[in-house]
Amino acid sequence: MTSTHASTAVRPQEAARMWLSRFLALDAAVTGANGIAYLVASEPVGEMLGVGSDLLFGLGAFLVVFAVAVAVVSTRPSPPVAAVTAVIEANLVWTVLSFLALLLWLDAPTTLGGVWIPMQAMTVGGFATLQFVALRRSRG
Repeated sequence: MTSTHASTAVRPQEAARMWLSRFLALDAAVTGANGIAYLVASEPVGEMLGVGSDLLFGLGAFLVVFAVAVAVVSTRPSPPVAAVTAVIEANLVWTVLSFLALLLWLDAPTTLGGVWIPMQAMTVGGFATLQFVALRRSRG
C-alpha cells in the first residue's frame, strides 16, 4: 500500500524569512520588557545597577518605542531589507555604546550593574548576529 503526501518542504529562503521574523519578534519582546521595567521601576533598578534613574527612564522610553517598531517589522510576511538592516545597525550601536558606557561614562555601577550591562549588550549583539545571518539567507 502506498500513500501520497503533498510536498510540505519549505525552501531555504522561506525558512530563513520565517526565522528572521521570529528573531525580530523575540528581540521586540525582550527589548519591550526591558524598556517597560526601566520605565516603571527606574528608581529601584537604577539603585540595583548603580545607574541614574533619569538615564534608565529615558532609555526605557526609547526601548519601548524601538520594541514597537521592531515588532511591526517582525509581522511582515517578508520583512523589508532596509528596516531589518536598520534594526541590526541599531542593535550593534546599542551593543558598542553599552560597553563604552560601562568603561567611560558610568561613574559607579554596582557589581550587578557590572554584570548586567555587558550581559544585555551581548544579548543585543546576539540578536543582531542572528538577524544578520537570517537576512542574508533569506535573500539567497
